[in-house]
Amino acid sequence: MKKIIILASLFFAYSLSAQKGPANWFNLDPSTNKVNGVATERTYKELLKDKKAKTIIVGVIDSGVDYNHEDLKDVMWTNEKEIPANGIDDDKNGYIDDIHGWNFLGGKDGKNVDHETLELTRLYRELKPKYDGKTEKEIVAKDKVEFKLYQQVKYDYDAELNEANQNLVQISFIQQLVETMNLRIKDQLKVDKVSTEQLDQFKAEDAQQKQVLPILKGMVAQYGDLDSFLEKMQEGTDHFDDMLKYNLNLEYDPRNIVGDDYKNQTEKYYGNADCNGPSSLHGTHVAGIIAAKRGNNVGMDGVADNVKIMAIRAVPNGDERDKDIANAIYYAVDNGASVINMSFGKKYSYNKKIVDDAVKYAESKDVLIIHAAGNEALNIDEIQHFPCKRFEGTKKQAKNFVDVGALSWKEGENIPAEFSNYGKKTVDVFAPGVDIYSTKSGGGYIDESGTSMACPVTAGVAAVLRSYYPHLTAVEVKKILAKSSNTEFKKAEVVKPGGQGEKVTLKVKFSELSNTGGVVNLYNAVQMANKVKVKKSKD
Repeated sequence: MKKIIILASLFFAYSLSAQKGPANWFNLDPSTNKVNGVATERTYKELLKDKKAKTIIVGVIDSGVDYNHEDLKDVMWTNEKEIPANGIDDDKNGYIDDIHGWNFLGGKDGKNVDHETLELTRLYRELKPKYDGKTEKEIVAKDKVEFKLYQQVKYDYDAELNEANQNLVQISFIQQLVETMNLRIKDQLKVDKVSTEQLDQFKAEDAQQKQVLPILKGMVAQYGDLDSFLEKMQEGTDHFDDMLKYNLNLEYDPRNIVGDDYKNQTEKYYGNADCNGPSSLHGTHVAGIIAAKRGNNVGMDGVADNVKIMAIRAVPNGDERDKDIANAIYYAVDNGASVINMSFGKKYSYNKKIVDDAVKYAESKDVLIIHAAGNEALNIDEIQHFPCKRFEGTKKQAKNFVDVGALSWKEGENIPAEFSNYGKKTVDVFAPGVDIYSTKSGGGYIDESGTSMACPVTAGVAAVLRSYYPHLTAVEVKKILAKSSNTEFKKAEVVKPGGQGEKVTLKVKFSELSNTGGVVNLYNAVQMANKVKVKKSKD
């Protein structure tokens, strides 16, 4: 989540977000196009044009996917064994009418969870009655570990709540200020929209207006007019309002909508077939990056062709629940996915073991998992980000799990996205994740930024490898993604994510942000895959 800490930085943040990358940049080539994409177009043109491919399934565990979108409807997975809307589990897989996937955030009556609390909130709510007001001396030995967890959860919850309240006050103040200026300029100049020309003509009436005017000119230069800038600001207001109303609200619990026994963490067969859901912008955007139909002259092209998207809704507007994620992984694996995209994460885990078990199951079935590293500009070697490849209570890691950081289209020291999590031991590769143009729910297209976008770029590359080189195992594909990554920036001094300060800017070598120091590159990966020989069958 983007966090705007102080009043002055808000305008700066919107100014940065308004700077757009080149069109289709994530599919372009570093050498021929001079932009830090993954060389998708060059690869199809030079290396794959005469090769045959096998159609594979990519499971998208997310907020849902708009399977009727003009650029996705032809690439959606369809369960041929299921008869649509007959209320019968025709294929006997435990899920009724699962035509394009499944929704673990819905009830049998068709209702769906949209907003959710943070895992932080849920843990605090559960532990508070037991430990509120107690000191460590009052805690019996068997509860010491849980009490320490409660103390950390309480500290983090109070900090998040305070920050959300402050940010809402700040952004509301600025929004009101800009709205007042917008109306005043329209009234003074008798115009319907305030563009750069109107700002130049406007005569400031007091010191505050004179101070704000230059900043507004910068915003209008990026967004076209003040109305458009105010629409962008409203997104920020809604974000912090939702945090207080839902994410951090101890009284809010929508799980009764699902109707499962949440304490029964092994329960699998709940939810409904609405794998689009009430707010599938995020998942639809992710799906488009992976596989929006190529070459149809509509909208944009995804990274992978010969791919079918399986939509599994398990990520609400808030933190996902471990039970849902584990079940989503099992569903994807059991219904034929070769690659699973997981563009989500959180600071706390309620039941990491059930997710670990699902990841192990995926590994045993030769399924590759691609996961977003997160957007808090944190070192996730030191601060864990769930789900993660390291199994609970051990140093062992999943061999089929790839963590992806976000790359910017900008040059020089600004190559890593300023928001991206990183980690020399934990993050495997970086991939394009800033200003990625892709599909949006309800039709149309939009630019979005996040490791949530870098993740499907990587999943798309992995899908191409699994499609054109079906003899490669999930573990082999992971190794190729790492070894074939573009390391031209490895020794470069770059701005450390989160290190952009007013007086001091922290810099590190790009190689310190991941274990490869590399950027995903399809061209290199295909060249390497060509050299891997097909293993002879023992039969």
